[in-house]
Amino acid sequence: MEKWQLSLRNAINSVDGLTERFQLPLEKLRCVAETFRFRVTPYYLSLIREKGDGIYRQCIPDEQELNGSPELMDDPLSEEQFSPVPNIVHRYPDRCLFLVSNQCAMYCRFCTRKRKFHTPMCVDRMHIDQGIEYIRSHGEIRDVLVSGGDPFLLDDDRIEYILKNLRAIRHVEILRIGTRTPCVLPERITVKLTAMLKKYHPLYINVHFNHPDELTEQSVKALGRLADAGIPLGSQTVLLKNVNDNPATMKLLMQKLLAARVKPYYIFQTDLVFGTEHFRTSLDCGLKIIDQLRGWTSGLAVPQYVIDLPHGGGKVPLLPEYLREKKGNILLFRNFNNECFEYPDLDSK
Repeated sequence: MEKWQLSLRNAINSVDGLTERFQLPLEKLRCVAETFRFRVTPYYLSLIREKGDGIYRQCIPDEQELNGSPELMDDPLSEEQFSPVPNIVHRYPDRCLFLVSNQCAMYCRFCTRKRKFHTPMCVDRMHIDQGIEYIRSHGEIRDVLVSGGDPFLLDDDRIEYILKNLRAIRHVEILRIGTRTPCVLPERITVKLTAMLKKYHPLYINVHFNHPDELTEQSVKALGRLADAGIPLGSQTVLLKNVNDNPATMKLLMQKLLAARVKPYYIFQTDLVFGTEHFRTSLDCGLKIIDQLRGWTSGLAVPQYVIDLPHGGGKVPLLPEYLREKKGNILLFRNFNNECFEYPDLDSK
């Protein structure tokens, strides 16, 4: 058994031991954990500095998960509606999502697929082959995002089976993998795994970090192994109340990601998922954060702030307003320091 598998076996999936450590109501916590699956790795649990901090809130069940406004949904992005075969979500014209795993090393309390905590999807060899065949028979698909669950919870041979079969499809140009293991189970990023992955370029990996304290020596080493294998890394961050909903925390996170050779890719507005309302922020909060990033740190460290619209509407970017006024072909802009400058535009034809 590999080290990462042993760590996963030792993951905490019962709330009983947490109640004494954090002075929590046992029965209420059990009720939450029975509704929405609970698991946290010993490594990630060790990052908690105090009850209620940004690490704690992401991994420890909260009774607020059982409450929610009427506008919240189990499947706000309508993934099931855009699923022509099990485990494939084909929402965009030239790309698709391929769900190859039904497990995560840690079950994030804000997960957009929280519905699958209590009714996990079935993923076996038949479903994997069915997904590969769907992609093979749809020539418009040039980009496949392999996700789950977490694909890196599969063993190396199963991951290679998937990548090898996808790479053999002529019209598939780009392969992407979405994983949170460098953040919550960094032991998973082994020399053997990275040696296998580098055979399937062009391959991109989207990682998921939400707080500067997640960029530890271990996680940075894991990211370095992937980068050394020539894999471009991007981070998808979720804007979470009382976790990273202020410019200082978010700027430090983005700078630490960039130093670890990860390009900040997206900041996501929290999806309208039932059980996650206590993580939601206003759009104005996100816009203020972007406003305090652009110009105040390297442009490489500034991701797109996006909403993944409900009912399958797709991602739309949000930007602070920089255009102040338009007089004929003279445009008045403000910069990052709230200074105003004129710019002469060309006449529209």
